[in-house]
Amino acid sequence: MKRSFLLLCTALTLASAISCTEANGDEAADATEKTDKKKKKKGNDESLENSLIAEAVPGLRSVGSLGGVPESSGLAPGEQAGTYYSFGDNGNSPILYRINETGKVLDEISIGAKNDDWESLTRDNKGYYYIGDCGNNQSDRRNLRFFRVKPASPQQVDKISFSYPDQTEFPPKKKQRHFDCEASVWHDGQLWLFTKDQQEQSSYVYTVPDQPGTHTAKRISTINIPSQVTDAALSPNGQRLILLGRGELFILDGSSWNDILKASPRRVNLAGTGQTEGVAFKDEKTLLISTEQGGLYEYALQ
Repeated sequence: MKRSFLLLCTALTLASAISCTEANGDEAADATEKTDKKKKKKGNDESLENSLIAEAVPGLRSVGSLGGVPESSGLAPGEQAGTYYSFGDNGNSPILYRINETGKVLDEISIGAKNDDWESLTRDNKGYYYIGDCGNNQSDRRNLRFFRVKPASPQQVDKISFSYPDQTEFPPKKKQRHFDCEASVWHDGQLWLFTKDQQEQSSYVYTVPDQPGTHTAKRISTINIPSQVTDAALSPNGQRLILLGRGELFILDGSSWNDILKASPRRVNLAGTGQTEGVAFKDEKTLLISTEQGGLYEYALQ
């Protein structure tokens, strides 16, 4: 009798275990199916988004997100291929964020300098990066500067202070507030500054030496840009300049730097991207563009 009872209990236990295993297997299968559906939906959503963007702006597509970079306001290529640097603007910590081509943060580098209003980022051919702490919406700052730094030694920072030769009032009248700069490129031993015109009519071009010290900027020319310039990038071969606006960009081509500065800008509408604030060349034909809202886009130049 005891043997029969034991056999019955064993059978019931096995049956229960099998039932639970099957139930768990069904639950796991359901979870996997839900995950697959979510991935498929996300993929479909991204494909739809890119289709809509490409339809509005041929050559433009979303490639990722800068969720780890607060209010991205500058962009420059990193030392390794496929990496870039960005940072947050006014009010954010003095940190360079090293990211990949989809916006994933690979490293956070604390810079030994203050972030009053970082707005632009460019690099030279010796591995130095120049952080433009020259955001100046009200044209009332007297402490405009660039910080020259190498990411490998972020606490060793050289300061390049400058002032504008044609500014005498701080601030000037609203229609004369042309001393806000959010765009710069390094070229031939100079930092080239492209100002942001509140009236959206032009961008003044200045130069500042790339050496530490206190300098008076030199005004070079004026480019007719019907927008507020928020960043700039020079192509690897030095024959194309990009001036970024808010939701648009301008292309200036030339066989020499002087020709580029005299070229008539070609406008590209970046409808739907948001407040575009950072631009860098991935290669001669492709741009990477960031927005203050955290969007990251790729644009194939025509």
